[in-house]
Amino acid sequence: MATKPKPHTTHMLPGTHACPTPKGKLLLIGGHESKGDESTKEEKIEAENRNFTSMAILQRLVDETSSRGPIVLIPTASGSPKDSAQAYVKAFGRLDAPNVEILDVRTREEANNPKIIALLEKAGAVLFTGGDQLRLTALLGGTELQKCLKKRYAHDGLLVAGTSAGATAMSTPMIYQGRDDAGMLKGEIHITTGLELLHDVAVDTHFVARGRMVRMAQILATNPACIGLGIEEDTAVLVTNGRDLEIIGSGLVMILDAKHCSSTNIHEIAPNTPFTLRGLRLHMLSCGEHFTLPIEPRMYA
Repeated sequence: MATKPKPHTTHMLPGTHACPTPKGKLLLIGGHESKGDESTKEEKIEAENRNFTSMAILQRLVDETSSRGPIVLIPTASGSPKDSAQAYVKAFGRLDAPNVEILDVRTREEANNPKIIALLEKAGAVLFTGGDQLRLTALLGGTELQKCLKKRYAHDGLLVAGTSAGATAMSTPMIYQGRDDAGMLKGEIHITTGLELLHDVAVDTHFVARGRMVRMAQILATNPACIGLGIEEDTAVLVTNGRDLEIIGSGLVMILDAKHCSSTNIHEIAPNTPFTLRGLRLHMLSCGEHFTLPIEPRMYA
């Protein structure tokens, strides 16, 4: 008599709740997005690039937020958080955004403050400014602020935006150190766990302007299961369903895929040695393009 197959069981870490497809959206910005305050520079860019529209990315953030609640600015990554936050307050004022709040969180104690969490619970969107992504993860990782952010992104449809370091910190793994001109050398690029809103994807910003393709390739060589998402300045990616991308802005987004690479030698060579990676796939996408990342959308909150 044939035996019945055992039912498949999914094992989860204790204390976690699975949300296979996040209900929220991510807006990942490559840095130096137009804020409508540099007319001479913007006129020059507009003359050279037909895809340029002043404040297009921040306008999309406002449109996606609608009347859901205030746009909450978190300038924690910045070395000058007050100045950074005020630049966005002025920019959103130009767009007639209904309500903008600032969460100037500078310590882990503040990131666990119930009053801070109460404001985050009411947010219609959150925007992390640029600066140092390691400051973000060191101060916010494991706090009630991060837990609330993940919960609301997973279950409440919260829009979470980040520019430059704020975008890089959204992903896991997260790049936090590495010289742009030395990315070909094993050991030059350092990664850690990000804020865990986008899994199995490494995000890098200022991607074309700072020549960061090779350093992204090194991350993929160390684990080809990861996807590389490189975003140029004044360019953004709107992520829905945890993996569906829409490109916004005036530049390019580059997607690096090493899942089907034929070989790499990064596990064999000594540190400070150039690595080999064969069979890397590259997609280059401009404004209006759509792309589905070859990952399984997942969210634990």
